[in-house]
Amino acid sequence: MEKRVYEVWKGSNKFILGGRLIFGPDARSLLVTLLLITVPVIIFCVFVASHLQHAFSPYNAGYAILVVAIVFTIYVLILLFLTSIRDPGIIPRNSHPPEEEFRYDSSVSAEVGGRQTPSLQFPRTKEVMVNGIYVRVKYCDTCMLYHPPRCSHCSICNNCVERFDHHCPWVGQCIGLRNYRYFFMFVSSATLICIYVFSMSALYIKVLMDDHHGTVWKAMQESPPSVILMGYCFILLWFVGGLTGFHLYLIATNQTTYENFRYRADNRINVYSRGWLSNFLQVFCTKIKPSKNNFQAFVQEEVPRPTLPSTQEAEVEDLGGDPRSKVEDDLEIGEDLLKISQRRNIKEIDEDICSRGSNGPHHTTLEVDSVLGSDHRSTIRSDTRHSSWGRRSGSWEIAPDVLANSTVTESRSYITPKEARQ
Repeated sequence: MEKRVYEVWKGSNKFILGGRLIFGPDARSLLVTLLLITVPVIIFCVFVASHLQHAFSPYNAGYAILVVAIVFTIYVLILLFLTSIRDPGIIPRNSHPPEEEFRYDSSVSAEVGGRQTPSLQFPRTKEVMVNGIYVRVKYCDTCMLYHPPRCSHCSICNNCVERFDHHCPWVGQCIGLRNYRYFFMFVSSATLICIYVFSMSALYIKVLMDDHHGTVWKAMQESPPSVILMGYCFILLWFVGGLTGFHLYLIATNQTTYENFRYRADNRINVYSRGWLSNFLQVFCTKIKPSKNNFQAFVQEEVPRPTLPSTQEAEVEDLGGDPRSKVEDDLEIGEDLLKISQRRNIKEIDEDICSRGSNGPHHTTLEVDSVLGSDHRSTIRSDTRHSSWGRRSGSWEIAPDVLANSTVTESRSYITPKEARQ
């Protein structure tokens, strides 16, 4: 049975209603934000607004206080959900690196078949022009794509997001190109409702003072919920109010939170600013781009792509012969030389070389010049030659002249096919 995109999604997002709504991995924090908004408003409507209904007798103006509180709260909650449930601007990840970006670098080359061959390189960054100025963009290993300008990879959602601002835990979602407008409207509306509840609670304290001809202290004792709401809104106002002011500055200068915190110390030129008026119009008056992801669509199988020839295959083609036997012989040679490099005793080296003559008795005389010197090198020479280079199976022996010409270290030993044939 075919699966849909949201069912095989590689990011950390959570989907509901068949992929119609997308949340971040910390979507549960949305419930905490919901309680922080609704509970104070319910307390306000029950203990403050209901008593102010008849405080303004002409035209029953007191009812407007209750209606405004309810409507304003619904508006804030709608903005909260619009911020949290929509695609923030996720860029679909690739299934393979962009092949058009591969290039051959002659400065970094490998020896293949006795000649130097350019090595295949992949640039980690590249430059694109924005408003006449070159901007460096990075390659994302997770999504296998180059970031468009102002894009960044969110480590929490595990997605590349266009015009990435930040990941907000209070809404449980990344803030990017497609939901930044709703995020700012939510924060600024939350600031206004805090001011409204604080003001109406203070007004109710004033009404109690006038009705009972008492002091502020007596009025506060008469309505403790009003005092609690005033304290709560005063504290919350420092957070949402400060956040609103900060984002007003970011919008006026056409920056994101990520850019402000990362590039502020570098004193980089802001290539995206068009003037404060155009910047505000860009955020609030432009059409929101459609999502680049269709989470409800069925997954389409990709056609297998031809793989690039490896360096080892190119070497076999140059030298000729069976690739499989060539690889097996190379591996055996490398393992044997590595074993020799790890010996710590002359006797062990002697036994190891003699054990190579398992096909029949061979009288071999070894003359060891130096074993494991200060540079950990061993040079081994032999009076007779017995080699089975080129054999595809069975046991073989290393020719003495090969051992005499090879430098063996503890880390790694290199041998070329050209030396093997001598």
